[in-house]
Amino acid sequence: MSVMEVSETLAAGRAAQELRLKRGEFELATQMGHVRTVGGALSGRRRVPRGEVERLRRAAGFPDTLRERVRTVGTAEGAELMEISPGRFTRLARAGYLVPVRVYLNRYRAVVWLYLAEELRAFASSEPGLLTGRLPRSGTRPEPQKRTGGRARSGCGSEADAVLDAEAAEAAGAMAPGEEDCRPRNWRGRRIGLLLHESDDRWERAAIVGSVLDPVQLAELVPDPYERACLNRLRPDLAPGRPASEAGREAMGRLLTADDPDEISWHRSSLTALLADARRDRQAPRPSGTAPTSAPTPEPASASESARTPESARAADSVRTPESVRTPDSVRATGSAGTCEPVPYTGGRGRPLLTRLRARRVRGREAAVPLVATADR
Repeated sequence: MSVMEVSETLAAGRAAQELRLKRGEFELATQMGHVRTVGGALSGRRRVPRGEVERLRRAAGFPDTLRERVRTVGTAEGAELMEISPGRFTRLARAGYLVPVRVYLNRYRAVVWLYLAEELRAFASSEPGLLTGRLPRSGTRPEPQKRTGGRARSGCGSEADAVLDAEAAEAAGAMAPGEEDCRPRNWRGRRIGLLLHESDDRWERAAIVGSVLDPVQLAELVPDPYERACLNRLRPDLAPGRPASEAGREAMGRLLTADDPDEISWHRSSLTALLADARRDRQAPRPSGTAPTSAPTPEPASASESARTPESARAADSVRTPESVRTPDSVRATGSAGTCEPVPYTGGRGRPLLTRLRARRVRGREAAVPLVATADR
């Protein structure tokens, strides 16, 4: 970008002022594509071309039309907009029919979901059958709608609406046993999608996807400490305005971390592909003379294994028996007698010691108890 082009663009704050948008409204407008931005040549921050600002200012109904396109509402106001009860609104959102665009914790540490008013009106017009009659269950929901949305901010919405939102979540029937709440997963998906659409840097794109994986899984997929440091430095703040209390941060942390097995598997695959692109583009910053750590090809994790949290992983490792520790990477079963032959270790940390210990146990058992051929029954 030339100096002439830089002079013809505006910083985000100046553009928001000329478009008469609040900071949160402007961020949402840029992320949803209502306001076109370009990359800054010097600072790297997104800027708005002067022509784009003039185009929006000349549009009919400015600035009310633009503001309405990024207006967000909570459960109470959204239910009123769709002319349904808050309880039905909550069930529709839990089942995945209504995708949140923002999330924050109110002063009572209750989760407040915000939705685009424009999307709610469109849903009410296109799906009138879901506004009356039997409420849907999350297990029978259709494919979620396109995930596009904005950034969460603690100042969104009024305090009265926040309280009503928390109360409405418990109104008109709690979730049935086994019913899934799709709001966190849908919000994470659309948030990541918008951030990826906004970024051109390959390492930054990998950091966006890796931001929803817990540290244990991130370390498994990215064994190189310098690459992990690069991803952590570029890690986006999915929900700005973090709560000050420890309990609030823990509650928000659970919303920011992928916990559904299918969601985890998808983000793991995406991160692996994005890392390959980033490494081909350039190496992560590291001290001179330090060679990159070769990353082993991860095997597809099962649903139960992928959904483990760091706490559950440490607890499981602490109570494993020698038999349960063995995995296809470390041992190979041979023969009907149940003996195990150690195989070469191919990657990861800490596993060579376990492999040697298992080999010693196998040799000890073979020396103490000679194998005797048994007849087939």
